[in-house]
Amino acid sequence: MKLHRTLFTAWVFAAGVALHAQNAHNMVVQTNKLGAEIQPTMYGLFFEDINYGADGGLYAELVKNRSFEFPQRFMGWNVFGNVTLMDDGPFERNPHYVRLGNSGHREKHTGIENEGFFGIGVKEGAEYRFSVWARGENQKLRIELIKNDTMEERQAFESKELTVNSKDWKQYEVILKSPRTEPKAHLRIFLESAGTVDLEHVSLFPVDTWKERKNGLRKDLVQALYDIKPGVFRFPGGCIVEGTDEATRYEWKKTVGAVENRPLNENRWHYTFKHRFFPDYFQTYGLGFFEYFQLSEDIGAEPLPILNCGLVCQYQNDPDQQVSLSKLDSYIQDALDLIEFANGDVTTTWGKVRADMGHPAPFNLKFLGIGNEQWGPEYPERLKQFVEVLRKAHPEIKIVGSSGPQSEGKDFDYLWPEMKNLKVDLVDEHFYRPESWFLAQGNRYDNYDRKGPKVFAGEYACHGKGKKWNHFNAALMEAAFMTGLERNADVVHMATYAPLFAHVEGWQWRPDLIWFDNLNSVRTCSYYVQQLYSHNKGTHVLPLTMDKKAVSGQEGQDGLFASAVWDKDEKACIVKIANTSDKAQPVSVTFNGLKKSDKLVEGKCITLQSADLDKDNTVEHPNVITPKESDVTIEGNVLNVEMAPKTFVLYKFVKASNK
Repeated sequence: MKLHRTLFTAWVFAAGVALHAQNAHNMVVQTNKLGAEIQPTMYGLFFEDINYGADGGLYAELVKNRSFEFPQRFMGWNVFGNVTLMDDGPFERNPHYVRLGNSGHREKHTGIENEGFFGIGVKEGAEYRFSVWARGENQKLRIELIKNDTMEERQAFESKELTVNSKDWKQYEVILKSPRTEPKAHLRIFLESAGTVDLEHVSLFPVDTWKERKNGLRKDLVQALYDIKPGVFRFPGGCIVEGTDEATRYEWKKTVGAVENRPLNENRWHYTFKHRFFPDYFQTYGLGFFEYFQLSEDIGAEPLPILNCGLVCQYQNDPDQQVSLSKLDSYIQDALDLIEFANGDVTTTWGKVRADMGHPAPFNLKFLGIGNEQWGPEYPERLKQFVEVLRKAHPEIKIVGSSGPQSEGKDFDYLWPEMKNLKVDLVDEHFYRPESWFLAQGNRYDNYDRKGPKVFAGEYACHGKGKKWNHFNAALMEAAFMTGLERNADVVHMATYAPLFAHVEGWQWRPDLIWFDNLNSVRTCSYYVQQLYSHNKGTHVLPLTMDKKAVSGQEGQDGLFASAVWDKDEKACIVKIANTSDKAQPVSVTFNGLKKSDKLVEGKCITLQSADLDKDNTVEHPNVITPKESDVTIEGNVLNVEMAPKTFVLYKFVKASNK
C-alpha cells in the first residue's frame, strides 16, 4: 500500500510538472553567449532643485534667507525691537546684514526669529551648530530654539548665550542640544546687552550631517542615494540650468568658493506652478558644484554636470530673447574652466580653487552635458561651437547632447540626426509618460543604430493616467520598461529616474523617487525598482527569449517583460521578470549552455508586489511595500515558477563550478 502511495505521489508530481511545462511561458537564457557589456554608469541618479530638493532638503541648512538677500529682505524672518537692515557687509556678493540695537526701554527686547523651511526640524538629544558672522564690542546674544505653536507655547526649549567681542567681522559658533523632538521649531535670537551688534549669514546645521561636514548634507537623504549604488550622478538639473531668463541661469562659478560669498539665485520653479506656488523658493548655492562633485565621489557615482548652452528656458522665452551665437565665448569658457576645476592640477587657476576648498586630488570628470532639453535649430547651432572647442581641448571628455523634451515627435526626430552629425557621445532622452506608453515601449531600443551616439535616458517616470502620484502600478511599469534598457545595454549607457526628491509640504511636481519632511524620509516603490536594478545590473547581457523573441510585452506575451544578465564578479546569472497582467502565469526559464559542472545553486528570489496598485510607502508608513527575499530551487537547468499578477521578480543563481 505504501509503495502504491509513493508511486501515485510521484505520478502526480510528474504530471504537475508536465502540465506546468505545457501551459507555461517558456523562456530561454543562453548562458554561454555573453552579450553587450553593461556600463558601470547604467543606473544612476538625477538631481534638480525642485520640490525643495536642495535648500530645505538635501542641503542641511535649517535657516531660510540666512543672509537677508531674498528680494524681500526679511522673508522667512520676524523682527522685533530695534532692527535695521544694512547693505555694506563683509561679503561682496551678499552685502546685506542686520543691526540689532537697544530698544530704548528695559521692558522691550530686540531680536529676530527665523521660520526655517516649513519649520525647523530638531530631534531629541541631537546637536545643532549655530553660527553667525558678527561684530560688536562685548555684546551678548541669546540663541533659542522655540516651539512654534500657540502663543502660550511659543517658548524656548533650548538656549545658549553667545558673546560677540570684536569690532571686526568674525564668525562665532555655539552648539545647541535639543531636549525634545520638534518638527516645526523656530530659531530666535535676542540681543541681551545694551549696545549694538551686527549679524550676517545666520546659520543652523545639524552637527550630524553626512560625514559630519560643516556646510553639509542631510544624512538620511544622502544615505538613501548611497544605498542605490548609483553609477552616475547628473546635476544640477534640469530646467534650472536654463533659468527663467539669462540673469537667473545656473552659473557654476557662483557656486564655489567661500559659502558666505555665494550669491543668491532665483529658483526656476518658484513662480511656475500656480497650484503649487512658492514665491519664497530661492537658491543660496550653499549646495554648489564642489559639493555635487564631492557627493558623487561619496556615493561612488560618475559626476555628470550639465551646463547652459546659451539658451534660457524655451518654454518661457521667445527665440529673440536668447543669447546670440556671437556671445557664446563666455559660456564655452565656463565649460573649459569647469573641466579644469574638476580635473586640473592644483597649480592651475581653477584647480587651485578646488584644492583651496579642501580637495587637492582631481574629481576625475569624464562626462559633460551641454544644454538640458532644448529644441529647434537654435540648439545644435550652439552646441556645435561647444563641441568644436571641447574636442580639441579635451578629447577625453564625453559630451552629452539632448533630443529635447519629448520621447518622440517632430523635435525628437529633428534632433537625433543633428546629434549624430555633431558626433556627441550620448544623447539625453526624456519621457514622462502614462502606463500605456511604458507598456508599449519594451522594445524601444531594439532597433536603434548600434553605431550612433549612445543613449542616456536622463529623465523618466511613469505618470499614471489620472494618477500623477507615486503608486505601485507606476513603479511596476518602470520595472517592465527597464528590462528593455538592460537588454539593449550596447545602446543605453545611462538611465536616471526623475525627479529625485520632494518635500511633503513643498512639492511642485510628482511622482518623485524619495519623499521627506523635516525629520523623516521615505523610499518609494520606484526607488526600490531602481535599487534592485542597480544592485543587480551584472556585467554582461545574456540573451533571453520566448518563442525566439525578446520578452518585451509584445502581442501574445501576456504582459510579460524579462531580461537576463551575467555578473562576472559574483559568477551569477540574474533574471528579471515583470508580470504586468492581472492574472497569475506559470513561467519556466531554461538556462541553456551550462556545462555539467556549471550547476546553478544558491537560488535567491526578490519580489516587489502590492495587492493595492494605488498604494505606496509614505513618511508615516515607510515600509508598506518593500522587496521581499526568499530562497528558490531549480530543477537541473530549468526554473519553474508561478508569476503572481502585477509583480516584479528578480531571480539570482550562482554557478556551482565558480564557488
